Amino acid sequence: MAVTGSPPRIRWRSFDRWLPQIVVSPLFAMSLFFVYGFIGWTLYISFTRSGVMPDYRLDGIGQYVRLWSTPRWHVALRNLVTFSVLFISLCLAIGILLAILLDQRIRIEGAIRTIYLYPMALSFIVTGTVWKWLLNPGLGLERVMRQAGFESFSFDWLVNSNYAIYTVVIAGVWQSSGYAMALFLAGLRSVDDQVLKAAAIDGAGPLRTYFSIVLPMMRPVFMSTVIILGHLAIKSFDLVMALTGGGPGYATDMPATFMYAFAFQRSELGVAAASAVMMLVTVVAIIVPYLYSELRGARR
Repeated sequence: MAVTGSPPRIRWRSFDRWLPQIVVSPLFAMSLFFVYGFIGWTLYISFTRSGVMPDYRLDGIGQYVRLWSTPRWHVALRNLVTFSVLFISLCLAIGILLAILLDQRIRIEGAIRTIYLYPMALSFIVTGTVWKWLLNPGLGLERVMRQAGFESFSFDWLVNSNYAIYTVVIAGVWQSSGYAMALFLAGLRSVDDQVLKAAAIDGAGPLRTYFSIVLPMMRPVFMSTVIILGHLAIKSFDLVMALTGGGPGYATDMPATFMYAFAFQRSELGVAAASAVMMLVTVVAIIVPYLYSELRGARR
């Protein structure tokens, strides 16, 4: 009689080949549903008349018209631009300077690196709470300086609607500049020593070597750092909520806090969904050109 069926070894080889797909498929399905599925749901809700509860009747771009006619949304966008420009610029500048300093292989490199990287181990909630105490006029820096004899010293940015957004910048830069430093330091350490030796033979000083030769070679590191910091700036929510709560009033509102307020406090789900879609469009507008340039460079 002929024996039917595949030998056990062949069956096990077939199972081993499909095992990775079997293991990954549930996670892949959950990602599709809970990430991309809810992105699609939010996009659909933004075109409906949803208020307190979802209303699946389409309303065209009515929610987007309401969104862009809301003064609070314009304040949030202006704060986002201010925060993003200052946050990214200061983190880049401080990160580059610290990376160049540590690249000299000083003795206390380990201590300095630990000090500046430690804030990244904290959540933005902790950072916001700590800086809220430090910048509180009745508890923090202003009170300490006045007790030290500087009676005219004043630092009330936290409660001043014109300057409160800059306190968010201070706290954000304090936490993220060490991360930028680590990225730039890794990039500097990857530069071939022969390049530095050739620059020294040609008579280039340290500053000219770094800013004219080394840093231009680190374009991918710059791009990656800007993308990461820009992503942190756009989705900044917990830092603002812990530090200012969006106040005074809504002077420090950001798109993320605007979305939260309209979804859970003002019960305008459609407007909140429209604001979330605008945030997604902003992130895509930043990431897609970066990915295109990277893929184009890889092809070349």
